[in-house]
Amino acid sequence: MGRKVVTIGGGYGGASAAKALDQDADVVLVEPKDAFVQNAVSLRALVRPEWADNLFIPYDRLLQRGRVLRERAVSVDAGGVVLGSGERLDADYLVLATGSGYPFPFKFDTDRSGQARERLLTLHAGLAAATRVLITGAGPVGLELAGEIKAVWPDKHVTIVDPAPELLPRFAPQLREDLRRQLDALGVDLRLGTTLGAQPPTEPGRAEPFTIPLTGPSTGEEISADIWFRAHGVTVHTAYLGADLATARTPEGFVRVGDRLNVHGFDHVYAIGDITDLPEAKMAGNAMSHAEVVAANILAQVRNEQPTSVYRPSEVPFVLLPLGPEGGVGQLPSPDGPIVLSGQTVSEYKGADLFTGRFAELFGTDTRRPEAA
Repeated sequence: MGRKVVTIGGGYGGASAAKALDQDADVVLVEPKDAFVQNAVSLRALVRPEWADNLFIPYDRLLQRGRVLRERAVSVDAGGVVLGSGERLDADYLVLATGSGYPFPFKFDTDRSGQARERLLTLHAGLAAATRVLITGAGPVGLELAGEIKAVWPDKHVTIVDPAPELLPRFAPQLREDLRRQLDALGVDLRLGTTLGAQPPTEPGRAEPFTIPLTGPSTGEEISADIWFRAHGVTVHTAYLGADLATARTPEGFVRVGDRLNVHGFDHVYAIGDITDLPEAKMAGNAMSHAEVVAANILAQVRNEQPTSVYRPSEVPFVLLPLGPEGGVGQLPSPDGPIVLSGQTVSEYKGADLFTGRFAELFGTDTRRPEAA
């Protein structure tokens, strides 16, 4: 086979794979957005607008030999890609890295960074004026949002509602206890086993007061808020798969992969990141680990060698969950079981700079963390 690699999607996994292959293959990265979106920064930028400078990173320095094509893939088969323009790109190897959608402001539904930034600043103004904030979903995203809000506006009343009876049940008891302690110290009102008795009358992120009933342990109570956010509901982006590759798609839309991360039934097509059917959390760190394995296997095939790199999801869940710049909880896998991290360690690993330095290096920019306000 030849050396042309087409990567579909320029998020965490796709950009990392394209970068790793750039010196040894003819790489084309297909991505409709005009800039890479560092989603880990979005919640910090929501409460501290100066961080928006680190949210969008140009693609122009990512590749030295290859090219980034600002296009949308409308159909992908085992031999190549049909673009929105009607052009077809034939490929010797394909990397599917189209990721997932999530409610705004955690992810954006526009391809234009300027428009996304304007929406974020508008939302910041509404949030800044709000006294009572409701978050539906007590997973890592909802918890991180609560922590960011409280770090800037400690007097805002923040309520998190979730139907689950426990907080992060798959994680170590020590982590969960520390998380609950920190949330209590921040003054976050956590309502587990509770659902909304009615849909809020406004869309998420729109500042407009409302009052709705609660069900579960809080049945008979009402909750009032000035603004609310939905921190749940992932949408996998795989609708573009042609008839041949669609045979590897699960009913939920994920792509079945082997232990080398090749798409089931295809040795030269790979999938990475959120779209894979791997039994693990959909996280940027996992997507970047996928990219390393896929790049190693494609490079082996380019050299007419047997691809041997495999990816094995950890049985111990991993998380780095900041609660603002200085707090948070974390858990790392190890052969002896989970390693629970302190809030200070989580801050040093992630919370203080949200990996801005790491991605500045990946994209060849001079992105820097703003000084804490």
